[in-house]
Amino acid sequence: MCVSAIRAVACARPLALLLLSLALAGCVTAKPVKKGPDPMHLAMYGPHPEEKFPLPAMDIAGVNPKYFRQQVAYPTSEVPGTIVIDTQNRFLYLVQENGMAMRYGIGVGKAGLEFEGTARIGRKAEWPRWTPTPNMIKREPERNAKWAGGMEPGLTNPLGPRALYLFEGGKDTLFRIHGTSEPWSIGKAVSSGCIRLFNQDIIDLYGRVPTGSRVVVLQHEAPMDVPAGGMPVANAANYSTAPAAL
Repeated sequence: MCVSAIRAVACARPLALLLLSLALAGCVTAKPVKKGPDPMHLAMYGPHPEEKFPLPAMDIAGVNPKYFRQQVAYPTSEVPGTIVIDTQNRFLYLVQENGMAMRYGIGVGKAGLEFEGTARIGRKAEWPRWTPTPNMIKREPERNAKWAGGMEPGLTNPLGPRALYLFEGGKDTLFRIHGTSEPWSIGKAVSSGCIRLFNQDIIDLYGRVPTGSRVVVLQHEAPMDVPAGGMPVANAANYSTAPAAL
């Protein structure tokens, strides 16, 4: 073989190897990047430094998006301004005009399963004290007995930054709608408390409803198949400060 032919073969071999490596690289599937929370939701559940106890952002990384605050279609015979609590499906609805509602994800404690029917918001409180009921102390004495005299408000208080107290016929039902320091519990049944919302959501709801508002508590609704997207019809952030029609 002549020298020129030998050189041609020697030059062709690296080129062939290069082409083969490029072909193999094209067969490698890129590893999908895990998608984080939507920026809108991160802003919605961001910090509230202006609060009496500066409120940090909620960790929403592990929360199903269907439990985030959003406006949804909600046909009902209840008048606007009514709160409807669906404990089975872990949603609280604030009824609005034109068949709409602002929907909030909730966590339901055992005390939240002890009342069904209608009531009124008899009292509202910002950064409330928390006092466990006798039943709560009996059920979990190691956790609650030390607070029999009440817990001061603050970031670790189980009621969070706001609480709505339900009354029936002028009597306290011991049923509360409140915040939580445990965002992972939204959408779940939990051992203690009543109806808990994200702290940012209870602040939002608190600003929309006056004392005397009607509350309907449903305990045995059929399970709903709500997609992770939650069927929003509008950007809930646009409604975060506007009061509902009452």
